[in-house]
Amino acid sequence: MNQPPETAIRVFEKDLHSFVSQAAQKVGLPQEKAELLAKLLVTNDLRGVFSHGTQQIATYARLMRDGKLNANPNVQVVNETPVSITMDGDGGLGYFPAYEGTLKSIEKAKAGGVGLMSSRNHGHFGAAGIYSKLTAEHDLLTFVTSGAQLSLSDGKPIYNAGGGSPMSFSSPGSDEDPLILDFGAMHDLYGGSPHRDELARLAPGMVFRAIGLGAICQSWGGFLAGVPLEEKRAVKEFSGANQGALVITFRIDLFADPTQFKQEMDAYTQQVKTLTPLEGFNQSHLPGGPEAERERTYREAGIPVGARHQEKLENLAEELGIEVPWH
Repeated sequence: MNQPPETAIRVFEKDLHSFVSQAAQKVGLPQEKAELLAKLLVTNDLRGVFSHGTQQIATYARLMRDGKLNANPNVQVVNETPVSITMDGDGGLGYFPAYEGTLKSIEKAKAGGVGLMSSRNHGHFGAAGIYSKLTAEHDLLTFVTSGAQLSLSDGKPIYNAGGGSPMSFSSPGSDEDPLILDFGAMHDLYGGSPHRDELARLAPGMVFRAIGLGAICQSWGGFLAGVPLEEKRAVKEFSGANQGALVITFRIDLFADPTQFKQEMDAYTQQVKTLTPLEGFNQSHLPGGPEAERERTYREAGIPVGARHQEKLENLAEELGIEVPWH
């Protein structure tokens, strides 16, 4: 679970943006793509989604530098219908086909009521909430997921069947912040999670639900995008291009009056804030509420960059011969 670091320096978004863009261009990513990547990673930091924010450039830059991902991908549309589009990422990061494909699915949903996007042949596409938030800005309802190459073999724990399990749902409001549910269903059940076995003993049903959600991510986001169950059957030029993604988005007016729906969402958001929060938390929110509040705060005060985050960017800067945006 993403929480602001207890001890941190503050760095303004423009400075982190400049650093990420510079680092990406140093390893061969064209400027336009580097600027988009920087924008998306910094936005995650602004929303407090630090796990998928600017610290990720340390991994991405090395993957591109070392030839595991294509640093100059030629993203292409490989199939299209009035309601769907299939994007090929050409072995690069998943942000580029997924973002372009989401924009195209928004156009299709506006025109025909529903838009579907599947992307393939790429690496990590980032936080699923990037894409559901983008569609919410156009008053659409959305589901997003992704699947990556599994490594299953006899005798491994059942938890492994859930894969990475990223997913996001969104519902727009009118005056209130949109509901943006963005999570990994298996997050507290990954290998090395300290309470995994205890959770399974106390609430096995919860664990089975998480694995089930992860299986949907894998089948809809992975298999549908051509990621096979067995890696030996995978056909790819770049070893890091082992993921796919799916976006399903549709117009509210297919089923309800949009104005009334968004008014209900606003009332729902406001009412939830009056509920007693979980122990250890100060305020009740619908998903997306805390992130929206952080974004407003961090734009003014700067993004909190914790010690481990600083270390990752400093190490990358030293490798690439660039400067970090702090002293």
